[in-house]
Amino acid sequence: MELVGVDAARLEGLEGQGVKVGIIDTGIDYQHPDLLGYGPSGKIIGGYNYMNPSQKPLDTDGHGTEVAGIIAADGKFTGIAPKAKLLAYKVSSTGEDVSSNFIVSAIKRAMEDGVNVINISLGVNRTNYMIDDAIDQAVKRGIVVVVAAGNNGPQNDSIGSPGRDFNAITVGASYNNVTSSLVATFEVGGKKYNVLPMVGSAGLHGPLKGHIVYGGYGRAEDLKNIDVKNSILLEERGSDVKGQKVYFAEKEKNAADHGAKALVIFNNETGNFLGELVVPNSTSSYAPRIPVISMSQQDGLALKSKIDPSTIGRLDVFYHPDFAAPFSSEGPVSPFYIKPDLVAPGVFINSTTLGGKYNLTSGTSFSAPHVAGAAAIILQKYPWMSPADVASLLVTTTDPVTDAYGNPFPISLVGSGRLNITRALDSKIIFSPHSLVFNLSLDNTSEVKTLHIMTVDSSPIPKLRVSFHSSEPGLSFSSTQFNDTLKVKISQNKVSEGSYDGFLILSDSRTQYRIPVITHVTNGTLIVRQKNGTLYFSLDYPGRWTYAKIFLTEAGTDNTKSTAITPDHARSLAVYEKGNYWIIAQIASSNRTDEAYQTVMVGKPAEINPIDLQNIGVPSREAGIISAIAVAVVAAGLGARRMKS
Repeated sequence: MELVGVDAARLEGLEGQGVKVGIIDTGIDYQHPDLLGYGPSGKIIGGYNYMNPSQKPLDTDGHGTEVAGIIAADGKFTGIAPKAKLLAYKVSSTGEDVSSNFIVSAIKRAMEDGVNVINISLGVNRTNYMIDDAIDQAVKRGIVVVVAAGNNGPQNDSIGSPGRDFNAITVGASYNNVTSSLVATFEVGGKKYNVLPMVGSAGLHGPLKGHIVYGGYGRAEDLKNIDVKNSILLEERGSDVKGQKVYFAEKEKNAADHGAKALVIFNNETGNFLGELVVPNSTSSYAPRIPVISMSQQDGLALKSKIDPSTIGRLDVFYHPDFAAPFSSEGPVSPFYIKPDLVAPGVFINSTTLGGKYNLTSGTSFSAPHVAGAAAIILQKYPWMSPADVASLLVTTTDPVTDAYGNPFPISLVGSGRLNITRALDSKIIFSPHSLVFNLSLDNTSEVKTLHIMTVDSSPIPKLRVSFHSSEPGLSFSSTQFNDTLKVKISQNKVSEGSYDGFLILSDSRTQYRIPVITHVTNGTLIVRQKNGTLYFSLDYPGRWTYAKIFLTEAGTDNTKSTAITPDHARSLAVYEKGNYWIIAQIASSNRTDEAYQTVMVGKPAEINPIDLQNIGVPSREAGIISAIAVAVVAAGLGARRMKS
């Protein structure tokens, strides 16, 4: 709790008083002394059991109780907002195989119950429009919805619903301020590898060096005739014998017994992994003696291929709490907005569990309630704030999250950074939006976005100091502030196609704000002309293309319709609601598929033509039938009028 700055809230007397938090989970153990009581006079003032409606939402799994404790435990263990009241919506008995219908029903019931914050630490690991639509409705009602990103990392585009939802605050996991929050660096011949220390691994008091020696699968027979003394052993995960299990602990013990300084195990499938040094016999007295780190299959095989007697590695294992958890699900989920929004501690988190006990646990499930508790504190201080206002305070006041070499993690993994409640409460400025995405192309080399600025106490808007930080030197930046608006321009100069991270750093006299920025540079330029609410599409592409599918989405919703264009045939789509729209062109060329992006603001929508129903999503066959009926009705009406006249 101290890592995220909750002590500052305590000093202000902010503990969530008067705020109601709905927890959609496995229920809550309201018999726990730190979460005691169910009903109007208890800590848990209401809820509903969707698994068994005749019973109260008592947790029999532990997951929901752990989430509840982080948010609002008030006893021996203290949550982020200990005076907040909770409502328990039990949608699962185990936290697995969660019904999307139950989640949707629970969101709607929470709206009826008048909650201020909803925490959802369960999900379906895929896009589910029913869940997303329910969240959007809750946010429109003024409810802050906080959701877990999921535990499907390290893998791009692994955030499902509800974490994908534009209007939710999506939270990934970072390490915690405990001694077991270790990270590792591993360098060979000037190359820095992305490695992870295994859970339970021995730490180091300083870096070590050693010759790299390949040790096969790390079995005793693999090391029998190899001199590995004082070496850094490189081994492969698993075994080459079908059905044989070689535990990481066994590999570590064999390596240590033969005198190795450290052990590097590379994966036997694509990607890296987070291993754990355990043995099948729980009564074993085994304790790791040397550090053990994991490496991706690609890096491991490449290193193995170039090992010779002179190959020396340098390895270090050290404490680093602001590090992204390797299991945390990653974006991107859209070329138009950023997910996750931020991260919070989700590794080795202590909280309440069943039977009046306490438990250390890990997962983005336990990162989200840190943010939900922070939202409760903010709403106690500023009860008038909208969900977007709360999100801005939380997202723009984070701390950086860096890898073991001090480099920023991708925004698609950590969003703006790690939750800092102290800075959020100290902030006096709300930015809208709280993140920026620029869509450029090789021809369309610049774009301007507008940030709207508001102070929390209606004081005058300060003049802000603004800078832009990006690892891509070909991106340039300029800004102009006019009172409560900040115009931000990003330009590219001979930048290759791709997506690039950056941050706007804004400062007033007391607080520094961090706004994440992603800049997409595409090959093609999607050109959109607008006339009377109809959007006309064309494409400027450097190569030969044959076909482009166009998707038009009302911003922040799942309302999408599509058309297609070819070099010789343009198409249009009518828009019947004013607002901001996102457009994706999927371009088929002779040797690849490309994408191009555009956003447009429609101020004057088209008038609905009842005869032309295809533009509002009615299939052509059904549209023809409906149009024929409409014509018949109109004709009948005219005939009746003539008869009366």
